Amino acid sequence: MFDGYLTLKDVDVKGKKVFVRVDYNVPLDEHGNIEDDIRIRETIPTINYLLDNGATIILASHLGRPKGKPDPKYSLYPVAKRLERLLGKEVKFLPDCVGSAVEEAINNAKPGDIFLLENLRFHREEESNDPEFAKSLAKLADIYVVDAFGTCHRKHASMYGIKDYIQPVVMGFLLERELDYFRKALLNPQRPVVAFLGGSKVSSKLGVIEFLLDKVDKIFIGGAMAFTFLKAQGYKVGSSLVEDDMLEKALEIIEKAKKRDVKFYLPVDFICGQAVSEQTPVIEVAYQEIPNGWLGLDIGHASVILIKEIIKDAQTIVWNGPMGVFEIDKFKMGTFELAHAIAESPALSIAGGGDTDYAIHKAGVVDKISYLSTGGGAFLELLEGKQLPCLEAITKKEV
Repeated sequence: MFDGYLTLKDVDVKGKKVFVRVDYNVPLDEHGNIEDDIRIRETIPTINYLLDNGATIILASHLGRPKGKPDPKYSLYPVAKRLERLLGKEVKFLPDCVGSAVEEAINNAKPGDIFLLENLRFHREEESNDPEFAKSLAKLADIYVVDAFGTCHRKHASMYGIKDYIQPVVMGFLLERELDYFRKALLNPQRPVVAFLGGSKVSSKLGVIEFLLDKVDKIFIGGAMAFTFLKAQGYKVGSSLVEDDMLEKALEIIEKAKKRDVKFYLPVDFICGQAVSEQTPVIEVAYQEIPNGWLGLDIGHASVILIKEIIKDAQTIVWNGPMGVFEIDKFKMGTFELAHAIAESPALSIAGGGDTDYAIHKAGVVDKISYLSTGGGAFLELLEGKQLPCLEAITKKEV
């Protein structure tokens, strides 16, 4: 699935201008300060390799959704400053990503220089995969490196269209690592493989569930998704979130799991409130006993015991999606307990998705998860068994 592509070590970068598509779409607070720089840190091995091997480095990324025009709120300037501190080396920030001023600065560059271009999405042509825009980016460099796993599912000019105007296109170390961990977790895993899926909607995770049923030995479905499965089996779920148009599909999934000998688990109890708020009264009840007017907002303590039991013999663990509304303190227990249980397991663990990433950081176990994916949508597309468009852009090795 991921074999046969050129990687950074397959090309000679000495004296070359190397365009590196990174994913510096980092969270910012209301003052424009970076709240979490993990996506920046994860690209440093690629940057250091290029520095050690005498390349000129041109970094390009998007940030936020500026709707195709410049917006100071989404400038990558703070990212340039943070990267400078992390590298201990000057990063030259350019106020645009295409145009004569950018070309002139890069034409006058020396090996070892590092540039960060301004936000690619300040140009609407980036997201529309405009060929002229892709050509303008391509003319800046001799070699193109894809190291933006978080954007690998997008057919944008800097991720996909650029391949028509520059060769070779190679994988950076971050992309290689993402795909390698995915391969270890689901394509060639140590068994038993256990998957934990959370989040609110079965419809948005349907492809993931169906792909995983072919790959895993056990699957646990938490979050609001669980209520669609419970209601499908005839249980009352109070005012909990349910997708009524997915009830039949939910029963099909349970049946498919049985046929494939995959152990299928749902929470056995819930922490419920009368509203999604910090002020709501709270009760903890078994899954068959959710009262009218109450909604399940987290899994309960008995479900946490069940999770620990499921994990006991796991050799590989995949996690995507929270177990409840963990952003509210009253309903964070289940998600945090799952994070700690996975962290304490000796199994290879791979987790991904924006909420999952945030929960793992909040639970304080980020260094105990084997691999935390930097991609939300891209991670989900891999979990659905889809081919990532960015791989179509990467040059294949000659056989």
